[in-house]
Amino acid sequence: MPVRIQEQDFDLSTEIANLRAGDGAVGAIAIFVGTVRDLNDGATVQQMTLEHYPGMTEAALQLIIDQAKGRWDLNQALIIHRIGPLQPLDQIVLVAVTSAHRGEAFAACEFIMDYLKTQAPFWKKEDTPNGARWVDARVSDDKALSRWSKT
Repeated sequence: MPVRIQEQDFDLSTEIANLRAGDGAVGAIAIFVGTVRDLNDGATVQQMTLEHYPGMTEAALQLIIDQAKGRWDLNQALIIHRIGPLQPLDQIVLVAVTSAHRGEAFAACEFIMDYLKTQAPFWKKEDTPNGARWVDARVSDDKALSRWSKT
C-alpha cells in the first residue's frame, strides 16, 4: 500500500525491504525521513501532535504519488505519515521512491516531500513551555514547491 497514515512508528529497513521485494529493475532508492525537532522558531518543543482528515488525507497523498509517477519513471513510491502525539526525535514521515536510476528517484522524492509539506491536509500543534501553538507552512516550503511548476 503506497500511502499509510498511522500512529505507530515505522522501521526503515523493513519498509525498504518490502518496497523493493522481488523488483530486479530497482537501481536506485531515494529516502527521506522527517523527525520531530526539539527546537522550532526559538522555542523548545516538548511534544508535537499531528492531526488529519481521514479519507481526505490518504486521497491527497495518493494524488501526490500519482503526479510524481506522471513526471518520472518510477517503480514504486511510498508515503508513511504518523499522526497523534510525538516526542522530539520521533520519526514523523517516510517518503521512499524506487526507480531504475538515481536522478529520477531523487527528484521524485523531493517533489513528493515538497508537495506533502504544503498540500497535504495535516495539522501540527507544538507544545512548548509557553503553551501550545499551531504550526503554519513556512515561506521556504512554498518556495520549494513553486519550482516544480516551472518544469
